[in-house]
Amino acid sequence: MVNTPYIINEIYDILQKSSPFELTLEALLALGVIWIVFYKRTTKKMPMSEEEILARWTPEPLVAEVPQDHPALKTKIVEGPVGKMVNVNGKECINMATHNYLGLAEDEDIKQAAIKSLRKYGVGSCGPRGFYGTVDVHLELEERLAKFMNVEEAVVYSYAFSTIASAIPAYSKRGDLIFVDECVNFAIQKGLDASRSKIFYYKHNDMDDLERLLQKQQIEDKRNPAKAKKTRRFLVAEAIYMNTGEVCPLPRLVELRARYKLRFFLDESISFGVLGDSGRGLIEHCNVDKTEVDLVSAGLEWSAATIGGFCAGSSFIVEHQRLSGLGYCFSASLPPLLAQAAISALDRFESNPRIFVELRERCRMVSNKLSQLKHFQSRGDPLSPVKHLYLKHKHESWAHEKMLLDEISTECIDNGLAVIAAEYLETMEKHCPRPSIRLTVNRLLTEKEIDDAFRILEHVSEKVFASAG
Repeated sequence: MVNTPYIINEIYDILQKSSPFELTLEALLALGVIWIVFYKRTTKKMPMSEEEILARWTPEPLVAEVPQDHPALKTKIVEGPVGKMVNVNGKECINMATHNYLGLAEDEDIKQAAIKSLRKYGVGSCGPRGFYGTVDVHLELEERLAKFMNVEEAVVYSYAFSTIASAIPAYSKRGDLIFVDECVNFAIQKGLDASRSKIFYYKHNDMDDLERLLQKQQIEDKRNPAKAKKTRRFLVAEAIYMNTGEVCPLPRLVELRARYKLRFFLDESISFGVLGDSGRGLIEHCNVDKTEVDLVSAGLEWSAATIGGFCAGSSFIVEHQRLSGLGYCFSASLPPLLAQAAISALDRFESNPRIFVELRERCRMVSNKLSQLKHFQSRGDPLSPVKHLYLKHKHESWAHEKMLLDEISTECIDNGLAVIAAEYLETMEKHCPRPSIRLTVNRLLTEKEIDDAFRILEHVSEKVFASAG
């Protein structure tokens, strides 16, 4: 048996050799053990009866309290088909609210092709593409899109939002770097979040600011070349920005992409079917070599008047999404009738390229009239089918500006013009845009209808601001 003086000497020796941190940690552990072993509750609560429990219980309401200004309490009812005219709350309105740039939602040939597909395939299998969800029209659509975009391969998604939101995290992972414009749409923002990469936001369309960030990163890479060698770098931009209506400086982005060795993703959702002689988008419009852009994505919900989206590029890049694109692997495939509608829209693109010229003429016509509005300042490229109207005199409160624009929107509908204030998730947006009325252009609008739309907008804004004081 070990005697007591020996134990004391050993403890003393250990204390002499231990650092202050180790002594503190050991003391805390010892106190924790003593507390666990010897602690006893000094008071014991008497168990309550069922009657007492029920008397104290306050059930939560099945429906929480809803504020009177909640948007759900101010719904607008749309009846009948949505084209260049739309019936809202029983009022026939000129439609400058929905994204139907080429007016193909009113094309009877496309409607009949979709109905024929519905009778042949039904509404779809409700399964993902890799698990009994693929039918021949999906393969035909991918083949047609690849041919139309002059690339090796295309992959189709069932929803425009999930296209770019799935494509970004399919390639960029934790530890990678992404340089992205601060005004990108919410779908891109969700793709950035899902990638878990390090994000660098540059000022909107400011190439000097982007180059500043790239040069700063280049200096960091020189300090740790081993890490830099394993780090992938991406550049993400929209051809036409949904949140501003402005066109990105593609030639300059391509130049910086080559100089700093970036992988470049371009979202052509708004420019597809709008820009370029053949409607292929900004790459065609700027006459940029398509190989300079690693991946092109676009929604089919704006110009093609259907649902879904696609990514196009080389087979080496696109094929990867069939195993890593979350929206492709786990979402139900695009209903065949909508895939057929997209194929029929491509037929129109190829057979009648004049529709792109007509749309751009309408876009210029709307842009020329924006300066006539007394109470608004505008934003958006003359060729863009998306324009934003901001209050000329900025208010301190974001909510107050939004309230005024909502009031103008509602009054416009009552007077025969359907427009909406752009909606944003204010607390979730990385850089929440200023409140605005978002105007969209339809190719089928006549000059008289556009004149009437601006007359109504000016009249209503005068009335709202007069009542607001």
